[in-house]
Amino acid sequence: MTGDFDPPVTAIREAVGRALAEDLGVLGDLTSTALIPADAVGTGHFVARSSGVLAGTAVATEVFAQLDPAVTITWAVADSDGISAGQRLGIVHGSLRSVLAGERSALNFLGHLSGIATLTRAHVDACGGRGSCRIRDTRKTTPGLRALEKAAVRAGGGANHRGNLSDAVLVKDNHLRHCGIGEAVSRARRRWPGAVVEVECDTLDQVSEAKAAGADLVLVDNMSPDEVARAVSIAGGALPIEVSGGVTLEGVAAYAAAGADLISVGALTHSAPVLDIALDLE
Repeated sequence: MTGDFDPPVTAIREAVGRALAEDLGVLGDLTSTALIPADAVGTGHFVARSSGVLAGTAVATEVFAQLDPAVTITWAVADSDGISAGQRLGIVHGSLRSVLAGERSALNFLGHLSGIATLTRAHVDACGGRGSCRIRDTRKTTPGLRALEKAAVRAGGGANHRGNLSDAVLVKDNHLRHCGIGEAVSRARRRWPGAVVEVECDTLDQVSEAKAAGADLVLVDNMSPDEVARAVSIAGGALPIEVSGGVTLEGVAAYAAAGADLISVGALTHSAPVLDIALDLE
């Protein structure tokens, strides 16, 4: 069973299966097979080389479960925990061949997902203490890893935007080339009653139109903090305002102070630096 910060079990198993198939190839780990006795047993410690926020422990555990169910992992910290350079995060023990074969795949997942959690936490901290503003991710994710990356955002204290195109209606500028905002919201309501309908707005006039059309929320795209404050005033509490487009870590506080309810940041998943985590053998 997974926790609040874990992706669905199926997503974990599929991602790990693809990663191991890619890394092991047809013949497996040629080096370890040649150099390590079949009965050799080893213990390794996952160690943080830099500070950040941990994510991806369930995925790393699945790597060794698929390779060799006899290998055990014990974690000293959990997803969403802050970690510091030099800290031991967990222990893996079992067949040394298996430990070495799974090392890189496990570390790739841990480093990537912890990097996302770390960058998310930085954005969350940047708007902390400014009302109920939340940091959200986007669909700008690595193909095939969306569920894992969105779980890492949650581990960092962020919230998830729609997971896929079936989760909600988001009327964007390209959709509005075919109909106006009022008609778009009306059509969406008729076709998908009960679905959340969000409208992307490039201008303040469009914010007024979306409000009048009865949209559930508005996504203001590439607006300045001053423009966002005006959009919040137009909404008048009738619908939430989400900021998107070109948001930087340095600019988060200004958008939060402007009254934004949500700030979506694509960089959380498409540009997060990998957090340096290693596996040190005893």
